[in-house]
Amino acid sequence: MAGSVDAAEVIVAQSPQEAVEAFGDGGMTLVGGGTIVVPEITHGRLDPGRTLVLGRAGLDGVRRDGSRTTIGATTRLSELEDAPDPLGIAVRHVADREVRGQATLGGNLCAPPGVESPRGDLQAALIALGADVRSTGAGGQRTDDAEAFVGAGDRDRLVLDVSFPDPEAGARQAVRRPHAHAYTVLSVCVARTAGAVRVAVSGAGPHGARCPSVERAFAETADPEAAAARVLDDVTPHDDALASAWYRSRTLPVLVRRALAEL
Repeated sequence: MAGSVDAAEVIVAQSPQEAVEAFGDGGMTLVGGGTIVVPEITHGRLDPGRTLVLGRAGLDGVRRDGSRTTIGATTRLSELEDAPDPLGIAVRHVADREVRGQATLGGNLCAPPGVESPRGDLQAALIALGADVRSTGAGGQRTDDAEAFVGAGDRDRLVLDVSFPDPEAGARQAVRRPHAHAYTVLSVCVARTAGAVRVAVSGAGPHGARCPSVERAFAETADPEAAAARVLDDVTPHDDALASAWYRSRTLPVLVRRALAEL
């Protein structure tokens, strides 16, 4: 039966190496916290096929090395609520405590875009922080910056960890739609690291995106309003069940201005 776990080949990895070997070149359904995948299977929208369960694989935990933080892919979001902003504040606004206690960093980062779904909330924060994503799959292990990783849309990768340098300051502004789990319509994350400001947006398109035009304008003028006016040079807002492109186009510069003003 399509979507039946009983018909799937399920592998429960017991170590990072076992997870890497089992995943191989990909083509498997990954289950970390299960907050996205399990409902998809339950409602028959996903036939899991070969399934790799990562809860016991030892891919969790937060490590500090000098001024750099590395977070394992299966680390629960509830463990990251005190992470440096904008990641910490973004985590604290993902769904509710129950979901954050189960959902994982890797699952959120790799979440496919969906209609009316709080997916990929942390992409903008990780892009703004200049995070690196270490993953494995076809071609072996590699490290990509978060912007390239989410932009490529290659979700047939097993994320191992995410790392980023300590920011000097960070901020986030967002618009949410009230629901049982509030959905993020738009979010803007900014971070100053080593004197440079990075700006990223989630919710304007199918994945998080960096805003280089905004960054250049802010570096030249230090004027949040003038820099925010450039955001539509970087992203093209879309229509979906949460909001129209018209609404997003008019709201996004306001969010960017407010986030930059907080730095």
